[in-house]
Amino acid sequence: MKLIRETVEEVKYLTETTEKGGKKLYIEGTFLVGDTVNKNNRMYKMNTLRTEVERYQDEFIKTNRALGELGHPDTPTINLERVSHKIVSLSEDGNTFYGKALILDTPYGNIVKNFIDNDVNLGVSSRALGSLQQTKEGYNLVQDDLRLATAADIVADPSAPGAFVNGIMENKEWMFVDGKFVESDFDHAKKQIRTASKQQIEEVALKLFENYLRKL
Repeated sequence: MKLIRETVEEVKYLTETTEKGGKKLYIEGTFLVGDTVNKNNRMYKMNTLRTEVERYQDEFIKTNRALGELGHPDTPTINLERVSHKIVSLSEDGNTFYGKALILDTPYGNIVKNFIDNDVNLGVSSRALGSLQQTKEGYNLVQDDLRLATAADIVADPSAPGAFVNGIMENKEWMFVDGKFVESDFDHAKKQIRTASKQQIEEVALKLFENYLRKL
C-alpha cells in the first residue's frame, strides 16, 4: 500500500460561542472528492470513498480520535505531539465530503490560530494508504483497500510545489503489522541483501537499484 496525499487549497474559518461564553475556532470545507481525476492524476470512486469514510466515522470521529497534524507528515501514523485539530464531522454532498475540524489548544493548534489571526491562507491535505491501478485513460484509480490515516492535515502552503516529495513518499510501501504501520520497502531490501551470498550481493544490489529507478 502506498501513502497517498491530496490537498484542497481553500477552507473557511468559523467561530462558535459555547454555553459558558467561550469561543471555539473551526475550519470547514471540502476534505475529499470522488469520481473526479484530480491534479495528482488520481481518481477515487465514490463507493470506495463512501465505504472508507463510514469506517473512519465509526472508528475515529464518533470516538473523538479523528486527529490531524499541522504540516506535511510523511508517514501514515498520527504524531500526537504535532496534532493541531480534531475532525468532528464529514458529510457527503454530491461527489464530495464536506468536513469540519475543531482547532485544539495544543502547541500546533495555537500556531494555526495565529496563522488565522494574521490572514494566512490555509488548506487541508488528506492522508491515506491505498493501492493504485493505472487505467487505459492514463490516470491512477485508487483501489478498494483505501484506508484513511486522517481526513485532513492542515497545510499553510497548499500551493507550494510538492510533486517531488509526494512522488518519493508514494513509492514507499506500508503494511499494518502488530497494530501499527511499518515501511516495508527498506526492510525487504535489507533482508534480500542480508540473505544473499557473497557471489550474489552485487547482482541483488543491482536488481534493487533497478527496481528503485523503475518507481521514480
